[in-house]
Amino acid sequence: MGLFKRNPFGHILFIKKWLIRIFGGLTHRRYRGFNQLQIEGSEIIKSLPDRNVLFISNHQTYFADVAAMFHVFNASLSGRVDNIKNVGYLWHPKMNIYYVAASETMKSGVLPRIMAYAGAISIERTWRADGKDVQDKKEVNPDDTEHIKMALNDGWVITFPQGTTKSFKPVRKGTAHIIKQHRPIVVPIVIDGFRRAYDKKGLRVKKKNILQSFIIKEPLEIDYENDSIDDIVEKIEYAIEQHPSFLKVIPAEEIEEQERLNKFRKWQV
Repeated sequence: MGLFKRNPFGHILFIKKWLIRIFGGLTHRRYRGFNQLQIEGSEIIKSLPDRNVLFISNHQTYFADVAAMFHVFNASLSGRVDNIKNVGYLWHPKMNIYYVAASETMKSGVLPRIMAYAGAISIERTWRADGKDVQDKKEVNPDDTEHIKMALNDGWVITFPQGTTKSFKPVRKGTAHIIKQHRPIVVPIVIDGFRRAYDKKGLRVKKKNILQSFIIKEPLEIDYENDSIDDIVEKIEYAIEQHPSFLKVIPAEEIEEQERLNKFRKWQV
């Protein structure tokens, strides 16, 4: 690799490689130390082509989710199945991994700006501004969709199609349009435990000894010619386990809250 070789976004690969190594080394114990990352299905990663792969996932923190994916992907490519033992797999990381992130998030401080160099595709969210949903949606920036196209042509792209860390929010149709137009291999990932372990940004450890799960599923079967945008959206919702039907299962947190209220009522009586 030439010292000043750049990717399609103008990032110097030598700098990007060292950023991945440094941040990977700093975050490794978050997933294999005071917390444990339980991985399933990582053998799928090694069978994927080098380009035009889109990973879709539910979202729980701004940065910890993506960092875990960098670990799992690179470990899998180095021959580790369902584990991230020995962080040496980051010495030669896959350099064409990108992730879609909100521009306002990546501009929120010095650290996010540095992390953006490791592979962020910053986009302007049309439905949200300053951390709040907006009634009057902004026009889609054509540069954003062009950047995602460039990233898919160069390698792998990670996206969170709900566009928020809140559970069971609607999947944005923009992801379905990208799939329909560029026809990538779409690999679903379902994560859990990150929200309990870290703060919302995923930078500060909130609680230790949390079992985090990371499930990689088989690529989605998509009929690029005949599936409608709504069809693709529904497939995404089921694949990342964020379809409204999953709400029929009562969350453990709700059960615990009900138990707390029952005890409170008992003492009140």
